[in-house]
Amino acid sequence: MKEILIASDHGGFNLKEEIRLFLQRKGFKVRDLGPYNNGRCDYPEYAASLSKEISRSPLKRGILICKSGIGNSIVANRFPGVRAALCHNLKSARLSREHNDSNILVLGSIFVKPLLAKKMVYTWLNTDFLGGRHKKRLDQIKNIEKKLKEI
Repeated sequence: MKEILIASDHGGFNLKEEIRLFLQRKGFKVRDLGPYNNGRCDYPEYAASLSKEISRSPLKRGILICKSGIGNSIVANRFPGVRAALCHNLKSARLSREHNDSNILVLGSIFVKPLLAKKMVYTWLNTDFLGGRHKKRLDQIKNIEKKLKEI
C-alpha cells in the first residue's frame, strides 16, 4: 500500500477531507498531518510539518491545501529536496510530474473544486517523471540547494 501525506489549513480543510477519503478509497494509506477540524489555524505550521517529512524521504509524496495555495507553496519550497507545485488544472498537475518530478501537489481550495481536485490528484499520482533534459534541470536545482547551504 502506498503512503501519502496530506495537510491543510482551515481554508483547505473541507477539500482535504474529500481528497483524503478519495485516496483511501483508491487504496492509499493517507497520513493526515492536520488540522483535524475547520477551526482557524496558521498554514505555515502544517506546510512545514509535511514538507519536513518529504524533505527527509525522497520516496514520499504529499498534498497541501489552503485557500489560494500560494502560502503553502512558499513554505514547502524552502525545504531541501522539496519540489512543491501549485497547480490549478489537469495539465499543470501532469506537467509538474513529467517535467519537474514534483513531490508535493499544492491546491488552492478557492480555485479548484472537489471533482477537479480529485482528477488532478489522480493524474499527479499516475504520471511519471520523464527524465532526460528535465533531469539535467533538477540536477541544477540540487546544485543551487548545495550552494545555498554554503551561504
